[in-house]
Amino acid sequence: MNLKKIISLTSAAVLGITGLTSGVSTAPVSAEPNSAYNYGEALQKSMFFYQVQQCGELPDWNEVEWREDCMVNDYIPGGWFDAGDHLKFTLTNAYAATMLGWGLLQYPEGAEKAGQTEMYKNNLAFALDYIAACDLGDEIVYMIGEGSFDHVWWGSAEVYMAKYELMTGNTERPYYTCNDSCIEAQMAAALCTGYLVFKDSDPTRAEGYLEHAVACFERADANRSIGDDTEEHSYYKPSTFYDDLFFAANWLYMATGEQKYLDLCASDYINNLGKEEQSTELKYTWGHCWDDTMQGGMLLYAINTGESQWKEQFRKHLEYWTTGYGGKQITKTPDGLSWLFQWGSLRHATTTAFLAYVAVDELFADDAAYAEKYTEFADDTMNYCFGDNSANFSYVVGMGEDYPQAWHHRTSSGAWNDKWSNIGQTEGEDAKPHAHILYGALVGGPDQQDGYSDKIGDYQYTEVAIDYNAGYTAALCAMVEKYGGTSDPDFPPTEEPKWTEFFMRASINQSAGSYTEIKAFAMNHTAWPARTIKDLSYNYYFDISELEAAGLSIADVSVRIGYDQHASDKGVMSISDPIQYDGSIYYVKLSFADGSVVMPTGQSEHRSECQFRISIPDNVQGVWDTSNDYSFQGLAQGGEDAMVDTPYITMYDGDTLIWGTEPDGTTPEDVPPVTTTEPTTTTTTTATTTTSAETETTTVSETTTVSAESTTTAASTTETVTETTATVTTTDSVTSSGGNTAEPSLYGDINLDGKVTLVDVVYLNKYIAQTLVLNDIQVANADCCKDSRVNSSDATSLLEFIIETIDSLPVAPL
Repeated sequence: MNLKKIISLTSAAVLGITGLTSGVSTAPVSAEPNSAYNYGEALQKSMFFYQVQQCGELPDWNEVEWREDCMVNDYIPGGWFDAGDHLKFTLTNAYAATMLGWGLLQYPEGAEKAGQTEMYKNNLAFALDYIAACDLGDEIVYMIGEGSFDHVWWGSAEVYMAKYELMTGNTERPYYTCNDSCIEAQMAAALCTGYLVFKDSDPTRAEGYLEHAVACFERADANRSIGDDTEEHSYYKPSTFYDDLFFAANWLYMATGEQKYLDLCASDYINNLGKEEQSTELKYTWGHCWDDTMQGGMLLYAINTGESQWKEQFRKHLEYWTTGYGGKQITKTPDGLSWLFQWGSLRHATTTAFLAYVAVDELFADDAAYAEKYTEFADDTMNYCFGDNSANFSYVVGMGEDYPQAWHHRTSSGAWNDKWSNIGQTEGEDAKPHAHILYGALVGGPDQQDGYSDKIGDYQYTEVAIDYNAGYTAALCAMVEKYGGTSDPDFPPTEEPKWTEFFMRASINQSAGSYTEIKAFAMNHTAWPARTIKDLSYNYYFDISELEAAGLSIADVSVRIGYDQHASDKGVMSISDPIQYDGSIYYVKLSFADGSVVMPTGQSEHRSECQFRISIPDNVQGVWDTSNDYSFQGLAQGGEDAMVDTPYITMYDGDTLIWGTEPDGTTPEDVPPVTTTEPTTTTTTTATTTTSAETETTTVSETTTVSAESTTTAASTTETVTETTATVTTTDSVTSSGGNTAEPSLYGDINLDGKVTLVDVVYLNKYIAQTLVLNDIQVANADCCKDSRVNSSDATSLLEFIIETIDSLPVAPL
């Protein structure tokens, strides 16, 4: 099957004419260019990558066991995340879907040989259904997500909304609408490919795609303008729209057979396409991508019209990418890669490789010299990605023996503490591997000297994206059809967690002749998938045999919580009366009202601190003995360095043991009894007693969501635990009582740690929401707009300063 046949059949059906050649034309090609590479496996793994990128409710055919539903309440659910972030752009969804659809239409036997036709169609429909839903009739949804939050937080998609609500107070992500000829034309092109793919197997879905395609194109053509889509311009800013209209019109002609679309190309679009610098010659340099679909449109136009001048125009493009044309030639790396641009160098090269395959089969099948030249270029480009380079390095994650380890992708990293700079490294603070292998992802690629920096922060090398994989995936369809390839029947492999997901960490606050005081952290480092537990609790076991020998009983034991990190939140903890476990062994159960507050989303949220005391009356000294207490073993007294992971404090999801070893030896079926402590940075928040003329209560010296970057300065005493549960006092106003005359010490430094970080945003939002009291200096520092008020404008300015969209604070009042 090829495009000429599609056009011929469509034209005959709609117009009753048969003016174009049909049948399969295949240029002479050599045997499999490198038998070391299984192109079918590469196609299978690229399908896996697109499954990883799915947002919303995951379909039952999704094979990624470490992914779960996420962001199900988006205004338009579904679609693909754009890259290693969690934003959704209709533009890149449409571009990627078009290229995938084109690959399947042009080379269906490739997908079939690889055993990937069904999965390919599933992935394509998942994106196309989203694109169709983004057509609201009179405008489109062009973006979902808040970039100012998304790009300053690093975590998994499954817990994204929990962090988003914590940071912003919002329970739904924003969406943005506009009319834009670039985006709507790209949507039309994508939906046309969907119509052609599904018109026989799923006609109802196909007709729906075509209806939306026509509507989107008509609006795009009528408006002929770049729209008011400013929210995405920091990421994708279209530069022209005629190329998109040209590209889409060719697809609409192929889907409908209506000549009017080709007429528009001739009368309106071609004269407005890009020109070579200081020339009237149509542009043949650069490459086909989300912002420049001219070359793909020119290839289709040459195929659709059969006119030699357009065939020659596209040949110029392939000459530029190979041996040069008109004195212009693309940069070649020392290893021979055609290198266009530092961002996504392999994205551009592999997309051009796909266009070359199509051109060989559709335009140059009868010209052996050009067919051989362009096929060799395409083969060499694709094989470079798999290791045909001087470094023998594969640029496709999970393909070959040596491939990137530090790809730039949040969810696959499994980060629980919002720290990411050393993920994929073996040395340095917080260095650790990604939780998951992002099989099938094509990274950005090398520089023009074939150099590659395998660091997660070097985005130009390590970024992954749905548009990066799009042309590459289409080219794989061609390679399997031409050279063969099979899927791996054992893929994807079952993943075993690389680290313990739920566990307890503890130390001794104090231990004396009548009491034991424990500091405990309930830890959530989940990534298989990232998740929370609502019914979360843990048990601390102790032995009272020495009390019984002294004539005392369990009735003489009292328990109380002195500090609870989530005392002011929905996760406030409770402690049970002592419960008999066996004989003289008792335990207390510490339960969260809502354990989902312990979430793998940040330096403070991934653990919840509680300090509790088990005691007998103070007048009974010398009887209390911790040496026989089961949960006391292995604990040390001291500061943060004394905290250790302990299997002797057991953790539960409801009634199910998920961590530790009970005194009788019971362990969870899927959790080992001992774990190696994962490196993590935390900060203890100390409860202290404060007294004033108006109130006498126990307060907390830091807010309950303090980051590990913040430290407590309040002095701790031996009386840190009292019978009063720690609370956070609230205020009814966002101005200090009696007016605030304090001078700011550092604008934006709300928690007074000498730095301006996202922690300060948390403090400010809680203050604005009237769930946290600030002192006069903190209020002065919070007035980021310097207008003697503290409100959401200050929060916006502070966040913009942190993400470096403004240079300094304070800013002029909004």
